[in-house]
Amino acid sequence: MMRAYGVEENKSAGDAIGQRARAVEVEHSLERLGWLLDDLFRIPVLGWRVGLDALVGLIPGVGDTATTLASLYVLTSAVRYRVPKVTLLRMGLNLGIDYAVGALPLVGDFFDAWWKSNQKNIDLLRKRATVSASEAREGKISDWLFVGLIILLLIGLAVGAAVVSVFLLVVIAEQISKVLSA
Repeated sequence: MMRAYGVEENKSAGDAIGQRARAVEVEHSLERLGWLLDDLFRIPVLGWRVGLDALVGLIPGVGDTATTLASLYVLTSAVRYRVPKVTLLRMGLNLGIDYAVGALPLVGDFFDAWWKSNQKNIDLLRKRATVSASEAREGKISDWLFVGLIILLLIGLAVGAAVVSVFLLVVIAEQISKVLSA
């Protein structure tokens, strides 16, 4: 799929039922954000690309939250491109999975490097947008409310993760104090 200005026609399963799939050029700032978060550095021997999402995620507690907040820019931009609600939901799910699994120590950081939720969401935006970058203006109120609900769910996920983390730290501290006092 080419990334050129304007609209590109795609052959897809939708063509069989009379629907046309199209891909639009998205703003350079969105492309750049996806690249920074998911593909900034190349690991020389392996050829893998990792971004700030995986690297900043190494900071316990705040790393994944910070990169998820940056990722919300792609989700909120999708409203201006008039992406269908089901796609907005999928984009929110990508972020939720990235946040939940990414919060796991070490394993989550490898997952972040592999999952690349920002690139997935930019690809979804490109494929599902109903207007081009030059036409993107304001979204409908219902779309903004829907994205607001997704953001509230992500906040709930963050609060839940924080509660579980504190609980686990308390349990670990109690176990360590029992071992040291024995």
